[in-house]
Amino acid sequence: MISISHVSKSYGSFQALKDCSAEIARGEVVVICGPSGSGKSTLIKTVNGLESFDVGQIKVGDFRLAPGVTHMAALRRSVGMVFQSFELFPHLSVLSNVTIAQTKVLKRPKAVAEDKAHALLARVGLSAHVTKYPAQLSGGQQQRVAIARALALDPEVILFDEPTSALDPEMVNEVLDVMTSLARQGMTMLCVTHEMGFARNVANRVLFMDGGEIVETSEAATFFSAPASARAKAFLARILRH
Repeated sequence: MISISHVSKSYGSFQALKDCSAEIARGEVVVICGPSGSGKSTLIKTVNGLESFDVGQIKVGDFRLAPGVTHMAALRRSVGMVFQSFELFPHLSVLSNVTIAQTKVLKRPKAVAEDKAHALLARVGLSAHVTKYPAQLSGGQQQRVAIARALALDPEVILFDEPTSALDPEMVNEVLDVMTSLARQGMTMLCVTHEMGFARNVANRVLFMDGGEIVETSEAATFFSAPASARAKAFLARILRH
C-alpha cells in the first residue's frame, strides 16, 4: 500500500531524513517511534505531500511521489491525516466539520454527506455532539471528530501524527480506543506515537527512528521483547522503566 524508497530531506545543512526505506502492506498497522527530533513527523508528512523531500520516491497505491511532483489532490483523497493539534474549523459545527470536505472535494450531495457524517460520528461515539462547535468539546472529543473527518473521504490509508500528545491523560484512551477499532476493521494505518501500549498491542510492526534514519524495523512483539539495535534498547529502557 505504501512504499518509501531511499527518501532523504534536508533543511539547509541539517539532514532531517537519511535514506529512509519502508514498505507498509494493505491492512497493516505500523507505528513509527523514536526520540524527539528523530524525523518521525517529517517522514509521515512526506507520505501525503505535506513535506517535500530531496531524494527518493514514495508510492501510495498507484500514486508516485517524487521531488518536483506537485499535483497531489488525488493522493490526498486516498490518504487521511489526523494531526496532533486537531485542525478543526472553529466556526463550523461538528457535523459541518465532517461534511465540508465531502461536499467540496468529493462533490457529494449535502444530504448524502450529512448521512455519512452522522454514521461516522456515531462510530466514534459523538452522536450527541453533532450540533456543538469545537470549543465546546474536550480535547479527546475534538480528536475523535478529526478521525471521523479523515474517514469521511473513504481513505485507503490513515496517517496519525502523534494524535494523543496534546491530550490530557484521561482523554488519551478514548482516542486510542477508536484507533484500535479502526485497526481491527482492517484500516491501513501509519502512526507516529509515544503510546507504547498501543504499539505493543495493536501494531503489526514498529519502525524505530533516530537521527533521521530508520534504525530498525521489526514485528511489534519482537521490538519490545528483543530489539536488535543498541539505540532501540536504550530508548525502550528509558521509556518503559515505570
